[in-house]
Amino acid sequence: MPENENVTVENDVVENMEAEAAPEVEEATEKLKGADKKKLKRAEAELADTKAALEKAQTALKEENEKYLRMLAEYDNFRRRTAKEKETIYADAVVDTVAELLVVVDNLERAAQSTDGTECADAVVKGVEMTLKSALDALSKLGVSVIETKTFNPDFHNAVMHVEDENLDEGAIVEVYQKGYIKGDKVIRYAMVKVAN
Repeated sequence: MPENENVTVENDVVENMEAEAAPEVEEATEKLKGADKKKLKRAEAELADTKAALEKAQTALKEENEKYLRMLAEYDNFRRRTAKEKETIYADAVVDTVAELLVVVDNLERAAQSTDGTECADAVVKGVEMTLKSALDALSKLGVSVIETKTFNPDFHNAVMHVEDENLDEGAIVEVYQKGYIKGDKVIRYAMVKVAN
């Protein structure tokens, strides 16, 4: 048998085998496609579930992050408010205490000004003046000072009387009825004064 015939016979045999196997191959291919489609659908379903779970987790994370930021802001506000309160507590305590002591200082000043000229009265006045000086020194150590009373300022003075006098400038304080005291920027007691013009 010539070689060409062998090749032809072999080709025919291969073609016959292919023809016989074609339906089986086609069926197997369809099964694989069906299986692949099922796997693909299952994978798509899993992907959709995973995406939904991811979105849910991202939403929960966002909510927790917002809660954290709000809590952080509240804590920062609390810290600032507490620091501010802490700063003012001491000053307020001093102001309240000094306000009660000012009545004693006023009485000491009045006692120091009243004298009838006797030797005994002079000794009492001297003692009162020394006591008054020590009280004023104690107030000074606490940061309390007397309010200046040259020109009227409604932030520091309480005008209880008014007088018209062309020789005096407008707003000039003519007389001080009661001294005013201040600690830093906080007025403990306003000065009671008589104001001109």
